Amino acid sequence: MPLYEHVFLARQDVTAQQVEELTEQFKGVITQNGGEVGKTEYWGVKGLAFRIAKNRKAHYTLLNISAPPAAVAELERLQKINEDIIRVLTIRVDEHETEPSVVMQRRDRDERPRREFDGGGNTGRRDDAPAEAASEGEDA
Repeated sequence: MPLYEHVFLARQDVTAQQVEELTEQFKGVITQNGGEVGKTEYWGVKGLAFRIAKNRKAHYTLLNISAPPAAVAELERLQKINEDIIRVLTIRVDEHETEPSVVMQRRDRDERPRREFDGGGNTGRRDDAPAEAASEGEDA
């Protein structure tokens, strides 16, 4: 059976509990049509890059699906008529990832170097930048 990664966005004014209920409803649609849902991740409320139907934020949820194409088409059809769902994306993949998705991993964000604000004369460069390079740029 083909494997899919499916992400749907629910409106920001819907509660997290309602999003969980929607997720269970969508899992039921997949299983009724001969498929199965593997990993499910609720990514939380995140900001959108642009407004969609007057929404600036949305609840993001990921489903790893193993189902026939007809089951995925039925899932997308039901999500398009649901007024709480504002966007859907389904991608066919060769295999599902067993680890948490990149969105759920926090270690990459924790390993970034910290910038320090010096109070007023912040030049936008890190403290480990050589001072000579900064002074040469000012003379030119």
